[in-house]
Amino acid sequence: MKAWNRRLPLALLTLTGTVGATAACAAGQTAQLSAGKASAYVVWTEDGAVRGKPDGNVRVFQGIPYAAPPVGKLRWTDPQPPEPWKNVRDATRPGPACPQNPGEIPSGSKNEDCLNLNVTAPSGAPAKPKPVVVWVHGGGYYMGAGSNYGAQRMAAKGDVVVVTVNYRLGVFGFFGHPGLKGSGTYGLKDQQAALSWVQRNIARFGGDPGNVTLAGQSAGGLSGCAQLTSPGAKGLFHKVIMQSGSCSVGWLRNFDYRGQTPEKIFQPVATVRQRGRRTAAELGCTGGDAAVIACMRGLPVDKLLPVLERDMHPAYGNAVLPVRPSDAVRTGRFHRVPVLSGHTRDESTQSTAVYDDAGAGQRKPMTEQTFDTVMAETFGKDEAAVRAEYPRSSYDSAALAWSAIVTDRKWASAQYDMARDLSRRVPVYQYLFADPNPPALSPAPPKMPMGAQHASELWYLFDLGGMPPALDPEQQRLAEQMIGYWTAFAASGDPGKAGGPRWPRFRTAGNRTPYVQALAPGSGGIRPVDTAAEHHLGFWAALGI
Repeated sequence: MKAWNRRLPLALLTLTGTVGATAACAAGQTAQLSAGKASAYVVWTEDGAVRGKPDGNVRVFQGIPYAAPPVGKLRWTDPQPPEPWKNVRDATRPGPACPQNPGEIPSGSKNEDCLNLNVTAPSGAPAKPKPVVVWVHGGGYYMGAGSNYGAQRMAAKGDVVVVTVNYRLGVFGFFGHPGLKGSGTYGLKDQQAALSWVQRNIARFGGDPGNVTLAGQSAGGLSGCAQLTSPGAKGLFHKVIMQSGSCSVGWLRNFDYRGQTPEKIFQPVATVRQRGRRTAAELGCTGGDAAVIACMRGLPVDKLLPVLERDMHPAYGNAVLPVRPSDAVRTGRFHRVPVLSGHTRDESTQSTAVYDDAGAGQRKPMTEQTFDTVMAETFGKDEAAVRAEYPRSSYDSAALAWSAIVTDRKWASAQYDMARDLSRRVPVYQYLFADPNPPALSPAPPKMPMGAQHASELWYLFDLGGMPPALDPEQQRLAEQMIGYWTAFAASGDPGKAGGPRWPRFRTAGNRTPYVQALAPGSGGIRPVDTAAEHHLGFWAALGI
């Protein structure tokens, strides 16, 4: 099976990417922080001490294990506690990324000892515990690492503690098979284990375990929605930020690449197990269920990497996700916490810019011929209606026309529908990131106008792959305002408390147009926007596909 969105993150590919003892450790840490600057970079966690480093106005601790290496018999089991260590552990460099092919991690990774996290905290002993943001990275559930997201600006400007997390990816995180407990949920359980670690340890870094915001983009946003509906995540976080990732993300035929099959990201556990059975057979693991699972656990990482993207759909119909997350949200079966949610205006330029084969391993934007073909293949009897709603003459190229269609149907509709359902029960704040010319996500010159493409808002919140963003003065002001909004929401559940342009709640009662905040640089760039009208959401709702 092909990846659910195998080309979507391509623009990121070049980024470089006992109670008594515990109490004694905490007391020792307090003494260290008060003793002087030099000792502020050694923190006692429940498993041992870690030594971080200063970075401007923050302290950074990297590669801290929150679970044991999921190898051998622990492969495809729930995460287990790490082995404690006696000496002070060096936490000045990133830990290994989880196994993945070359891409966002340029050389890829074959290291299963990857369940680690990073903590970025404001310098100095805090007068009171600070809000905590736990960031779950994107990458389609098959690539990425928490260490790719430098949180120094967010931690310093927003006065928050930021935790970035690794979790098992692809076949390592979401493989399923009959007889395999937890099929399709290991990556999600890793995230819960990291959140649990935060509850037990973050106070030692100056954070408030009673004020944790779970945040993420793309697959990280999808994960936020999954955890919002997972019984096992109850009490582990108190707010959620979902960027370009909602409970109901799905796609039609050909949306992100030619031949893509229509699907939803969250799949029934029976489907995940059936696919896993096929993967195992392809790798030569046959026989009874126990024999197959033992065989798969014995395979080296090299044998699994070629099929990494075959098994990458989180499963529902189990203890982790009892029902499909979109159904859980619609029926009110989710944790009652405030939500900040949104997407970029031009999500799908990223995939459309590399839609066609240009030969020699190169890709090019969708051509007119391809556009006509996929319009007919994808929409069939509804093609004329879609063409009328999106006249080809309204767009400078076929690639931009297709991008608008996919952005609206796949991303905008899903994010808006989720906000509507959530807002009936909890406070929701909705945004549209709309910078028409954000910093590029790749050094390669774009082959078409990219606009506010998928993941482009990340530069405004993080340094990516160790690189600070190239922002002009207006963009810098937008970045500061966005960090203010995000961290005010983390602190209080209301982004408007950051100051600057007000940000009302998203409400659907009566005949009012739900409020969505446009985020763009320049005078008037932060303003109300009618997302439903701009992204043709009424048309798609009426079309019913």
